[in-house]
Amino acid sequence: MIEFQNVSFAFENNKEVLRNLSFKIEKGESVGLIGANGAGKSTLMKLIVGLLTGEGKITIDGIEVSRKKLYEIRGKIGFVLQNSDDQMFMPTVLEDMMFAPLNYGLSRGEAEKKVDEVLARLNISEYKDKYNHKISGGEKRMAAIATILAMDPEIILMDEPTSALDPYNRRIVINTIKELNQTKLIASHDLDMILDTCDRVILLSKGEIIADGPVREILSNKELLEANRMELPLSLT
Repeated sequence: MIEFQNVSFAFENNKEVLRNLSFKIEKGESVGLIGANGAGKSTLMKLIVGLLTGEGKITIDGIEVSRKKLYEIRGKIGFVLQNSDDQMFMPTVLEDMMFAPLNYGLSRGEAEKKVDEVLARLNISEYKDKYNHKISGGEKRMAAIATILAMDPEIILMDEPTSALDPYNRRIVINTIKELNQTKLIASHDLDMILDTCDRVILLSKGEIIADGPVREILSNKELLEANRMELPLSLT
């Protein structure tokens, strides 16, 4: 479903962020992407949807990521950005949530029905007509996640989905992620959430893959985590 072949990325100042990455994520897998700040997690996700362009080859469902194929690729992928303000660009939560479904062919009635279902699933139906500039950071985070779920994409990318959430909403998001059948790649410092929602973990450090394997095997390796500036999940201490 997602394949990286010898992918590297450097910014214009020649600072290398990702170095020669190769891995596959199969259809239906739920994969956690972990690493300290600056490891390259957000950059990796932006390469998948063509927000950045690097060296090497990335394919999504057999389609190579390129400028000519971006519309087709982005129709398959929902991306919860790390900063919700970069994602929520319409005046209201409703308009943001309806934007992608309408753009990809749903009628207004079908799109609004999908919006209502997703809001109810996340227990945030009261957000529907709220103005984005008048809601809190945590509320905006929930709305950003709802916006992506309303797309019903084949692949879901999430960059720090539980950041800014209170414990109640964090648990709702975790339970929702666990119920999703889509292919998922989730970048987070919240290792307990990764342990709850993912089957496999890819550990990045300084732009390289240090470990790739079963979630419990990697997240219970205290020495490996501490060597890469992370700590054991609380549930494993």
